[in-house]
Amino acid sequence: MTSDSGFSADSGPAPDTAALARMVARQRAEMDRLQERVATSAVVERAKGALMALTGCSPEAAQEELLQRAKTAGRTLVEECWITLGTLMPPLTHAGDGPSPGSPATVSAAPADPDLGSSRGPAPSPGTVVAPATGGPGGDSAVLAVLGRALVRAGTPQDLAHCLREHLAEPVGADAVMLYRRLPAGGLELIGHAGVDETLADQWRHVPPLSGVTALDALDAGEPRWLENLAEDSERHLLIGEPVEQWRSRAWLPVVGGSPSHVAIGVLRSQDGPFTPRVRELLRGAARLCAGRLRAFDARPEYLAEGAPDAVRALIEALPGTTLLLTPLRSASGDVEDYRIDAATPQTVDVTGRGGRELTGRRILECWPAVAEEPLWQGWLGVLDTGEPYESEPYAQQELVAGAQELSTYSVRATRVGDGLLVTWLRQDSSDRQEQRLADLQRLGRLGWATWNLVTREAIWSSQVYALCDRDPVDGPVRLEELPKLALPEDEPALVRAVEELLGEGKPFDVPFRIRATSGIRHLRAVAEAVADAEGTPAEVHGFVQDLTAQRSAELALVESERAMLAQHGILQAERMLAGRLQHALLPLPRRPVRLAGLRVDLAYLPAESGIHVGGDWFSAIELPGGDALFVVGDVAGHGIDAVATMAQLRFTAKGMIFTGSSLTGALARLNTLLLHSRDAHGTATMVLARYQPDEHRLLWAQAGHLPPLLLRGGEARYLERPRGVLLGAAETPHFEEAECRLEPGDRLLFYTDGLVERPGESIHQGLQRLAEATTVHRTDAPGSLGPLLTAMLKGERRDDVCVLDIRVPAEPA
Repeated sequence: MTSDSGFSADSGPAPDTAALARMVARQRAEMDRLQERVATSAVVERAKGALMALTGCSPEAAQEELLQRAKTAGRTLVEECWITLGTLMPPLTHAGDGPSPGSPATVSAAPADPDLGSSRGPAPSPGTVVAPATGGPGGDSAVLAVLGRALVRAGTPQDLAHCLREHLAEPVGADAVMLYRRLPAGGLELIGHAGVDETLADQWRHVPPLSGVTALDALDAGEPRWLENLAEDSERHLLIGEPVEQWRSRAWLPVVGGSPSHVAIGVLRSQDGPFTPRVRELLRGAARLCAGRLRAFDARPEYLAEGAPDAVRALIEALPGTTLLLTPLRSASGDVEDYRIDAATPQTVDVTGRGGRELTGRRILECWPAVAEEPLWQGWLGVLDTGEPYESEPYAQQELVAGAQELSTYSVRATRVGDGLLVTWLRQDSSDRQEQRLADLQRLGRLGWATWNLVTREAIWSSQVYALCDRDPVDGPVRLEELPKLALPEDEPALVRAVEELLGEGKPFDVPFRIRATSGIRHLRAVAEAVADAEGTPAEVHGFVQDLTAQRSAELALVESERAMLAQHGILQAERMLAGRLQHALLPLPRRPVRLAGLRVDLAYLPAESGIHVGGDWFSAIELPGGDALFVVGDVAGHGIDAVATMAQLRFTAKGMIFTGSSLTGALARLNTLLLHSRDAHGTATMVLARYQPDEHRLLWAQAGHLPPLLLRGGEARYLERPRGVLLGAAETPHFEEAECRLEPGDRLLFYTDGLVERPGESIHQGLQRLAEATTVHRTDAPGSLGPLLTAMLKGERRDDVCVLDIRVPAEPA
């Protein structure tokens, strides 16, 4: 029973078109009337709930109050309910205007308090709403009015906590709300929370009566406690939170609903700073609103005392399905006006989503407003008058089952129990539906069931088994002893042995086998167990047959894929070995520092440690005719044989061009053209070319998309400003420029590839900063000083090749 449609019981044939049209018209009119009644009932229930939340009165008292006000003012009940709901909002009149006639509550302003923003004053009388001083857009009265209407829907303390957090998040900054109830033994019990994870809630669900518990302190003092300094509060109080810093300010307010207060509301904020006077008064107003709603929760056992005994309620709650125990509520004339719910099964849910014990003590028209106009109402009256049981006509209803909408058929049965009614909703599940579900299960699972009676020699197969075994149902099922004959010859012995052990020893089996079907070889699985008689002899065998062809095909495909991966891995390993040997042949690495044009040059090349490919990083450091020195560092995009080949082509071509008199920029332009017209038209490379003239201590250099050289001078590291130049192979007509740098005695200059500074998850700027700092730290001029620098920069696995030229300018002799 999950919606109003749970009370529908439409029936009756349509003899002809005209009669059908008349019936449709009547049904449309009836539906319009029911929709209007539902809407009207919703307004009435909201107004009742508002009075209950504000005053803490019972549903019956709220109903009588609304009826009395409507009668006094000469209005209808619906008009009075709309006026009641409207007066919850602050009136749009000037200060001094009195309350509108018929308003259900008198709104009065609380006097200001110099310390906390207001004084507590005496507790308001029932029917009076104490409004806090307004502050901020719209005023806090509007916030409390909206909160009061929302509390009508709170059916449990947990709902109330979520409602408070939702409506206080913006005006107060509430990130979490906790409700604690004082226990008779003196401790606290968590009865509602929002914004707090379940693990933390379980840890703080029961709080013993210890000193330093702020909620207990607030209940004992009857005054709010404001925790606004985390450092000081941590020393004096036991703070909730993991860590406690997640809520940097807290407020604990006692709910003044009785004497003494027994419920405390905790409002936890992640923001720093004190609670302003406006916020404090707003929280006090919210606590006053909650007082009435909490009293309504506490009052529910009073209704039970008038209803069913505890044993009867426990019996009803243990029943399966949807069942209600009802007591008729009669007017002075004896007519049944409503029914009180004395007990309900956990599966019973009303139109607002409340279920089980939440319904106990409520009225039927409060939970299902439309039932008064249904045939059920008249049927129930008939049961009370005659004592004869009533059962409605079956009706269909859409409901949510296992996350999906399903059409179910129900009927309602009512029986008189003493002066009350026992109402049960019966679900009509036909055997056809069960058979369809079983057939769907077999089809989707690609399996079928089979039974063999060993006494009568009778066998029964489901239709799916015939399909899986590729057997015509006309031929009937095979006996259990003949089942192995269906398998291929090589699989038959295992199946024969399993059947013999089951028949002789009662041992169950789970055996895969193959059969030859019209579609080809099919992989099946047979599972069976024996049911023994009183003497322990197998008398019946139950089992199923499952198609594993798709699974076996996937396994074979996986094996083939693994074989292909291993073969490819071997090929790539061989390619890496070949590329590595070629690279070492083309790029020999000197064992000691090189002296060129009066400079000392250390060279380092470190291949990548991850992957199976060889990169295209390279360097050159040679002396030119005339005594100048040429320095080159480059990096070809990609890996493997192609990258090594391109590297060799660019390396030797660059040296040849400079040897024959080309300028640095001219060499870069020609290398760009060479790369554009090479075999790999999409290949690219970065490069830096530098020419050192010892007579003038001048370094001329140009670059093509490469990282800038690093100069260490006087203990300070800086990167040379790069001249214009794009990477090779990126443009048809690139523009390259030269830059000049004067080297001084004691200078250190680093040329390098990006493998030295790049790390996963780190920007290139961070890597360059690390290189500058490491170079400053490792400033020794001794031979082999490049090693400590590389160790500091290359921590962990290297994912790319690293190439470094470390150039030192000797210091002037003393």
